Amino acid sequence: MARVNLFAVLALGAIVLLLAGSFLAGAHLSAPHHAEVGDPPPDLPAEALWIRRGETFLAAWFIPVARPRGAVLLLHGVRADRRSMVGRARFFQRHGYAVLMVDFQAHGESAGKAITFGYLESRDAEAAFDVLRARLPGMPVGVVGVSLGGAAAVLGEVAERADALVLEAVYSTFERAVANRLAHRFGPLARHASFVLSWQTLPRFGITPGWLAPMERLARLRTPLLLIAGAADPYTTAAESRRLFQRAREPKRLWLIPGAGHEDFHAYAPDEYEARVAAFFARHLARP
Repeated sequence: MARVNLFAVLALGAIVLLLAGSFLAGAHLSAPHHAEVGDPPPDLPAEALWIRRGETFLAAWFIPVARPRGAVLLLHGVRADRRSMVGRARFFQRHGYAVLMVDFQAHGESAGKAITFGYLESRDAEAAFDVLRARLPGMPVGVVGVSLGGAAAVLGEVAERADALVLEAVYSTFERAVANRLAHRFGPLARHASFVLSWQTLPRFGITPGWLAPMERLARLRTPLLLIAGAADPYTTAAESRRLFQRAREPKRLWLIPGAGHEDFHAYAPDEYEARVAAFFARHLARP
């Protein structure tokens, strides 16, 4: 009997430690990533502006061009800010597109108390899209979303409203994203603890992890899609990206980059990135 009681106490203690550790990990992962962004690079004639989304203000740069052929909204990844999209902004400006790049809530210079992995960020993307449409009425708009940015575009209305969509390293479901990261860092068995981490979305954000499922939203989307993924990405695996692509409707294209991990694809393969994305937008953002 004593051994049974000891085993029960040890098991209970292990569960308590697991829950406490997971809660602390969740707090760390969702903590805001604020940073002083500063002025835009001198070679980019960007206008600094603040975009209002409810009671939140989002920091942004708008880059106009003379006689634009279209507009592009750039949405950065998790724990980054609009500076991470400067290379893409230069590329689109050269090709005649006006560009809007924004800091998501809880990132960069935007207000926000927690990263929500696409929940509140989807509303940020919608607010930014509204501003771009208002500034360039009647102009075709493309969206480029990297990781979190791509999830935000798909989880809200932006992907449906855009004329063309580029998604880079976007997770299929939040639960799988958590499991992949745990397995990569702590070994395959660690993915079984993903339930404890992923379900923290309910007390923290008021949503179940099932709400954060770009794969389900993508299956209903009719916007032309270019899906870009790293063949060596341990977080959004090649197999996961293929499943995501299979669920998407036509017209769609998949570019699986050999050797690339979960990283900046524009920096990894700049020439091919620009050639593929420029051709995709030239086709789908062309005005009649």
